[in-house]
Amino acid sequence: MAKDVENGPNHVAIIMDGNGRWAQMRGRPRLFGHHAGAKRVREIVESCPDQGVKYLTIFAFSTENWKRTQTEVAGLMKLFRRYIQREARDLLANGVRVRFIGDRVRLDDKLVNLMDELELLTSDNDRVHLTVAINYGGRDEVARATKRLAYDVAAGKLAPKDVNDETLPKYLDTCFLPDPDLVIRTSGEARISNFLLWQSAYAEYEFIDTLWPDFTPEVFDHVLLGFKARDRRFGGVKA
Repeated sequence: MAKDVENGPNHVAIIMDGNGRWAQMRGRPRLFGHHAGAKRVREIVESCPDQGVKYLTIFAFSTENWKRTQTEVAGLMKLFRRYIQREARDLLANGVRVRFIGDRVRLDDKLVNLMDELELLTSDNDRVHLTVAINYGGRDEVARATKRLAYDVAAGKLAPKDVNDETLPKYLDTCFLPDPDLVIRTSGEARISNFLLWQSAYAEYEFIDTLWPDFTPEVFDHVLLGFKARDRRFGGVKA
């Protein structure tokens, strides 16, 4: 049954944290937790239409995550490839449009090709827009966007006087997305970890103790109910 979606968020972004700890609490290797977390993604994506969430952006791998052990990084890259191959047809059938943000230069060719193929395969879908951040960092994104903007200024395509806070977003990885209304971080950590720095200027934040593999659609529903009760003024004051 569809839920009451009035005043709910149109775009939710999630920092999916706690996979490793979830696994270690069960005496299992960290990659076991990442596999459990990947399964949870499917449930949350499937729950979005009933929640009135049109856009879902998830933080899968940051520019800083390369600092992890070679075993964990290699396992994550393999997991990303398997996830795309396994979920592609269901994502297409369920009306999910998938896009990826982040710097693809450091990713292996096989993964990049799979990402490109999934974006093309689902390009006509519009029920849910799933954006996956891989090798993504907010500062890196702004730096790359600024470089592209600078090239356009140097080429005479853009006048310096026309550069303002509405110009830069057109050069960001997320130029096709509305800004997030709500950013959720799981696992009890209260930091944003370089995620959507520009885009989240007026987003509501929710830091919860639940580890990502335990983030069920019911927990998601509870967080969204809390969002609906918030008074968003965007810097203004109600008369």
